[in-house]
Amino acid sequence: MTDEAIRRRDDVDIENKATSLPEAEITRMTDDIVAALKTVYDPEIPADIYELGLIYRVDIEDDRSVKVDMTLTTPNCPSAAELPMMVENAVASVPGVSSAKCSVVWDPPWDQSRMSDEARLVLNMW
Repeated sequence: MTDEAIRRRDDVDIENKATSLPEAEITRMTDDIVAALKTVYDPEIPADIYELGLIYRVDIEDDRSVKVDMTLTTPNCPSAAELPMMVENAVASVPGVSSAKCSVVWDPPWDQSRMSDEARLVLNMW
């Protein structure tokens, strides 16, 4: 999906339940899924949802389906209806992914400490 090195976040749980897939394929899919997530932006915030720390978990299954747990900055987020669908569409576009399902979770609650340095720089929040 991109030639740029993908920086994985330590606070995102990427679980590869796909034990029947070759390790190289799992690595490629994981990198491409992260790159796809980085194309999704909250319409009100000029930083991608991955760097904002809204993605909590990504599970890749043997059937190549992908489940994503994400949160929102607030339960009253005006983009609550569209962001999960945007995540599903972005992940489903990754070659090799058979389907994508995104669930919104509220535990743990999001706070600014989940933002990466890249997001802080974009938002001028130092």
